[in-house]
Amino acid sequence: MNKKVAIIASNGGLFDAYKVFNIATAAASMDQEVAIFFTFEGLNLIHKEAYQQLPMPEGKEHFAEGFTKANVPAITELVEIAQDLGVKFIGCQMTMDVMGLEASDFVDGIEVGGAVSFLEFAKDATTLTF
Repeated sequence: MNKKVAIIASNGGLFDAYKVFNIATAAASMDQEVAIFFTFEGLNLIHKEAYQQLPMPEGKEHFAEGFTKANVPAITELVEIAQDLGVKFIGCQMTMDVMGLEASDFVDGIEVGGAVSFLEFAKDATTLTF
């Protein structure tokens, strides 16, 4: 089994966040090295304001009750869990430049890097895209 998991987060909705952080925390808890490259709308998943209010997909509002009943942690909690497990967060420099964002706009502990930085990590990893 690969000991590295590389995740590209390019979408920024609530379901996207659950997919990204569920896989990342599961892999990290299995002693795999994990890095997530957040680009375009995926940056919402770690933006200090946006990640606290990610939109439920239209027509899927009924899932809110299911998340509560199943005791699914909030995204803010999953971000903290991922960081505690050592998951590396890489914010896409190009996207941040295009959007006029700075590292200080995001949760503490992110790295800022370009595609080359991520690809260096991902070259011998299992890579997933959400």
